[in-house]
Amino acid sequence: MNVRFTPVAGALLLALLPPAALAGPIVFEASGSNASAIQATVDAFRSALGSPNNGNNSGPLASGRREINWDGGGATTTAAAGPSFAGFQNTRGALFTTPGSGFEQAILDDIIDNPSYASTFSTFSASRVFTPVGSNVTDATFFIPGSPSSAVVTAFGAVFSDVDLAGTTLIEFFELGGGPLFSQFVLPGTTASGSLSFLGVQFDGGELITRARITTGNSALGPSDGGGADLVVMDDFLYSEPQSVPEPGSLSLLAIGAAAVALARRKRMSIRIEDVA
Repeated sequence: MNVRFTPVAGALLLALLPPAALAGPIVFEASGSNASAIQATVDAFRSALGSPNNGNNSGPLASGRREINWDGGGATTTAAAGPSFAGFQNTRGALFTTPGSGFEQAILDDIIDNPSYASTFSTFSASRVFTPVGSNVTDATFFIPGSPSSAVVTAFGAVFSDVDLAGTTLIEFFELGGGPLFSQFVLPGTTASGSLSFLGVQFDGGELITRARITTGNSALGPSDGGGADLVVMDDFLYSEPQSVPEPGSLSLLAIGAAAVALARRKRMSIRIEDVA
């Protein structure tokens, strides 16, 4: 396993920048042939989000994180949903939509009724993966768990299976008002089939995420993988505890305070861990 830490900005540059320019992401990324290859990076992202895993507890809570593993307590059958999947909106504060026909929480040999996908993909946590159907785009928006109120988060990450090509699988982050905040491509895997990749992004300069758009591969599921078609499915999602959308008048104070804290303690870096075995 290779580990590389790449500083994004030096301390001197940070000291010279105005507070607004201090905003920036901390990227956690890894890829490898199996779950153990990315486990350390997933755990590092969990640690950055904080404990405990708040599960289905109503929020907003002062600390901790939320996770979705799609496994339904060990479910061994595929579950389908429409293009607006609200199964976790009330319990864990995440709503998923797609321009396609819907979503599946699928066991590997029953992804869109195609048993051949069992040898294409693998799981990070058994036994189901998550995928849009009829599209390769998933939008995640956030809510206060147990409430209909919209929310914001400061971090979001996901596990991906069988990313074959660089520059195809992507997470885009959007801020209050809908403007783009940051985007990052997911690392390709290290094996031809069934590899796992992880990408998580945390913001510590006062940035607030209202939506994360996930593009999985360069094609919707349906054709065979390979020959230029990079088919990708998702597994575990992890994100910070959803919080209430700030009042407009408090946003400036929030940004200034967060920038001051970031200047004092920031070790802004990308973390890249690749299993080359």
